[in-house]
Amino acid sequence: MEENPTEHRPLDVLILAAGLGTRMRSNLAKVLHKADGRPLINHVCRTAAALSPEKIYVVIGHQAGDVQKAVLAQQAENDVVFVEQRKQLGTGDAVNSAREFLQDRDSTILILSGDVPLIRPETLTGLIHQHHTHRSTACTILTVNRTDPTGYGRVVRGPGGAFERIVEQKDASDNEREIREVNAGIYCFSTRRLFETLRSVKNENAQGEYYLTDVPALLNAAGDEVAIFLHNDPREIEGVNDRRQLADIERLIRQRTISRLMLSEGVTFIDPETTYVGEFVSIGRDTVIYPNVSIEGATAIGEGCTIRAGTRITNSSLGSGVEVLDNCVIANAAIEDKCTVGPFAHLRGNAKMHEGSKVGNFVELKKTRLGKNSKASHLTYLGDATIGENTNIGAGTITCNYDGKKKHETHIGSDVKIGSDTMLVAPVSVGDGASTGAGSVVTKDIEPGELVVGVPARPKTKKDTQSA
Repeated sequence: MEENPTEHRPLDVLILAAGLGTRMRSNLAKVLHKADGRPLINHVCRTAAALSPEKIYVVIGHQAGDVQKAVLAQQAENDVVFVEQRKQLGTGDAVNSAREFLQDRDSTILILSGDVPLIRPETLTGLIHQHHTHRSTACTILTVNRTDPTGYGRVVRGPGGAFERIVEQKDASDNEREIREVNAGIYCFSTRRLFETLRSVKNENAQGEYYLTDVPALLNAAGDEVAIFLHNDPREIEGVNDRRQLADIERLIRQRTISRLMLSEGVTFIDPETTYVGEFVSIGRDTVIYPNVSIEGATAIGEGCTIRAGTRITNSSLGSGVEVLDNCVIANAAIEDKCTVGPFAHLRGNAKMHEGSKVGNFVELKKTRLGKNSKASHLTYLGDATIGENTNIGAGTITCNYDGKKKHETHIGSDVKIGSDTMLVAPVSVGDGASTGAGSVVTKDIEPGELVVGVPARPKTKKDTQSA
């Protein structure tokens, strides 16, 4: 078989992200609106990066600095080139903004829209492969068939089904508007031919804009081959133009993620329709997720866990056999195997629960380590604290960690019994095996094995015990 030289061309990706998005009715640029907790542009950049291109070029315009900042939060600066479109004169003008960087490149260029977050790398790989199949192909267009093609450019085919032209909705005749095959706004071009042909694009249309969609027809008229890659899943090319479409995208991402977890990972969802799970969340088999649960960010949950209704977990790790009861908030925390949390508990600020520990109702841990098999069962705040193993924290206990200027730490040893309503005024330490009486206010360190009581707390002597 004769070698196809186009297969060895480098790949560049150009993402169009300069638009205002007026139909969003927002002060925020359209590509900065979030789906699955991330700006739309980040979804597209992540997909582009998965193709290992030589460079990703991002065309920016409205709120350019904010868009640039969002992209660089995910992509390495050396992998991205930002191109400014100074005026909103159409998609052809947006691409033309990158002329100085790309016009002399002997590459294949993949053009994507910054508001189409569902497109998969596998689909784009298929498009690129088809584009490289024939050396004479100057352009390959990704198309889909839609039951309702309203708003999309129609793909007009000539005799034998060959590409003829793309006609935009506002410029289409009544017959052309009946066409169901639409342009997805995703293309592969020979980079040099693209920029040569862009010089001939006019703005003689209903919008008064320079359409990128005119380029394939001009290439066709010049004798270049224009191919069509007809994709079978129209959901992947869904764009975001208004809040309703943004909500639809959010729902599709959630459905895709939950279906994967159920079918591939063996996770049970009592009511998938009322559960939110982020795309990057991992959950082990035989874990059960109840309704109205939200699991976000880079969260990992082990096997055989139970997550009850009304709980929100974000950027946290849970071991296996963990039970999270109703209406808990867990953010940036780590929970080891066989722990119990809640109901109505709050873990935050890199809190950590070691194996077998328990946090009960209306308990908050902030930047606190709760040791193996230790318990804080009721109405307690533990902030900036380290707690040993097999320790029991009584109801109403507070680590008083803030003196009005800065935070201080509390250290509680193993096998300690902290009485109800104890105030631990940090910085303070409680030795192994020590105890506090109910209502104690601890302002000084407690020695191992010591019992303290009172306000302020003092050691209870043998004489005190005998007189009692």
